Amino acid sequence: MDVKLPKLGEGADSGVVVNVFVKEGDQIARNQAILELENEKAVASVPSTAAGVVTKIYVKAGDKISVGQRLISLSGGDQPAAAVPTAKQAALKSEPETPVEEFAAEIGDEIPKPVAAPVASPSVRRLARELGIDLSKVRGSEAGGRIARGDLSAYIARLQRATDKSKAAATSPAKAAAESIDFSKWGTVTKKPLTQLRQVIARRLWESWNAIPHVTQFDDADFTRLNELRKKYAPAYEKKGAKLTLTPLVLKALVGTLKQHPIFNSSLDEAAQAVVFKEYFHIGIAVDTEQGLIVPVIRDADKKSVLELAKELEQLAQKARDRKVTAEEMKGGTFTVTNQGAIGSAHFTPIINKPEVAILGLGRGAMKPVARDGKVEVRMMTPLGLSYDHRVIDGGAAARFMVDLVKALEEFGEETVKI
Repeated sequence: MDVKLPKLGEGADSGVVVNVFVKEGDQIARNQAILELENEKAVASVPSTAAGVVTKIYVKAGDKISVGQRLISLSGGDQPAAAVPTAKQAALKSEPETPVEEFAAEIGDEIPKPVAAPVASPSVRRLARELGIDLSKVRGSEAGGRIARGDLSAYIARLQRATDKSKAAATSPAKAAAESIDFSKWGTVTKKPLTQLRQVIARRLWESWNAIPHVTQFDDADFTRLNELRKKYAPAYEKKGAKLTLTPLVLKALVGTLKQHPIFNSSLDEAAQAVVFKEYFHIGIAVDTEQGLIVPVIRDADKKSVLELAKELEQLAQKARDRKVTAEEMKGGTFTVTNQGAIGSAHFTPIINKPEVAILGLGRGAMKPVARDGKVEVRMMTPLGLSYDHRVIDGGAAARFMVDLVKALEEFGEETVKI
């Protein structure tokens, strides 16, 4: 029997093979991991759907595979577990039989259903005719599936987004790379293919930069007190199994500032032309790894102590470096923090992690002379860079956010750090 790549969920149904864990002749069990698949910034283990002896392996590290592709062949053992049909699949049981893998890969969620005649008012029908829109393709939101004018507007917005994506794809880095220059004409070169992760990073940053009008607000914060608190309580945190860095302290100050300025914890719903204010605070943390930038998310950062934040930061950062962070652990962020201080950089302009509307960049803290109350003191000054979406946030709002954030960092309460 053949074991094929099943649909494992978003971010894990296609990609590049990183490792193959089995070899011909191995006896394997059902649900045993047979390979690792890299996709969408994560590495996911792919389990076997049956037990038996491996008679043939069809993939190797570096191969790009997709749903339905044959991975290994087995002899003996049990049969693959039968897939439980979804409601959508059950609705199609009268149709000619289709292989499950083909069905998942080619149809996915777009399963056709019997379509009744659209219900809409004469004015909506007239508007649809004028715009050349087939009402049978528009989903009605009112009772009985009746199509309102707003449904028509939402449909047009979806069409516009699809058009914008097509235009972006036509001018994407992948398209530009097709017009390659032969640099070897001028000397010796070495060409190294982009990894799957780097291609994902390139595509997403390109889309974010082209879709969002970026503006960056700069300032410097006095981290002298914050650093003193870190040094004072680091031994106590170490006894609790946590490394106290400045980042969890920054997160605490940041969340408090986000509560004062909720527009920075929002997203723009382009289809509805509305701002979505989120009442949860899930903070993305950019982690620099050998494979590229990975952004796991700390959920409900406002509800966690500095100790809990310190432990979770360390755990997530290690998982990211080991490429063990899951696609789900990188979703749902409301704001992102990227810290280049440890590397040694100062001011920089971080790119917003779409669909968020802002991102905070921290640079290297340095001892500098600062005038205070008519006296010159040497203080640890840390550069901050706040990039924001100018479609949603104005310069005045960004300036007020930065003023309050700097104040929260410089006047950080010691009670918050105590354990």
